[in-house]
Amino acid sequence: MAALTKVAYASTLLAALWVGICSSVCVEVPSETEAVQGSRMKLLCISCMKREEVSANTLVKWFYKPKGGQDVAIYEYNNEKRELESPFQGRLEWNGSADMQDVSISVLNISLNDSGIYTCNVTREFLFETHRPIFTSSTLIHLTVVEDAGKDVTSFISAIMMYILLVFLTLWLLIEMIYCYRKVSKAEETAQENATNYLAIPVGDEFAPECHLQQRSPADSRTKKSLQPD
Repeated sequence: MAALTKVAYASTLLAALWVGICSSVCVEVPSETEAVQGSRMKLLCISCMKREEVSANTLVKWFYKPKGGQDVAIYEYNNEKRELESPFQGRLEWNGSADMQDVSISVLNISLNDSGIYTCNVTREFLFETHRPIFTSSTLIHLTVVEDAGKDVTSFISAIMMYILLVFLTLWLLIEMIYCYRKVSKAEETAQENATNYLAIPVGDEFAPECHLQQRSPADSRTKKSLQPD
């Protein structure tokens, strides 16, 4: 299951790269839901702003809910990073972006007891001239921590599919870029050829009569000479 999630995650990132060739883009990618004990686990939370040019005050709160328990606040970002008192204190790390669209955190040295539901709440207050609307969004991550990464047949096949898909998408992206480059080059050559033909000075048949009048055959010259009196 985790390998399939990685396939979708990688495909989404590659598609975002293709779109991002022409302009920057924000893509809301789901977080992974399985972690290995003792590793560093990034809890991905992306909240895109529809209008990036508008300033906004952003408040981020992370909560953790163990199985059969209640939500506990573990992290907060409100103009500054702040770990809250919880079992995670000292093991959390801010992993967000400067524009506050990626508000992810990482759990260091994750343990089996860290399995549960993580909630990422984002509150934005947009700073318009006449009003200040507030928008909220929430992301849930159902995380399972395992002792060791499974190496069953399904995971192996999924990993192979992931690499094949990445290679295919990379080749497709390369072909599309070459096609676009050739199309643009051909259009430029056609435009230059049309401009050259337009500026060229035509030589038409209107000059032919003058040429015919100026050209005389040797026979006509002899006839004219014979008609002149001695």
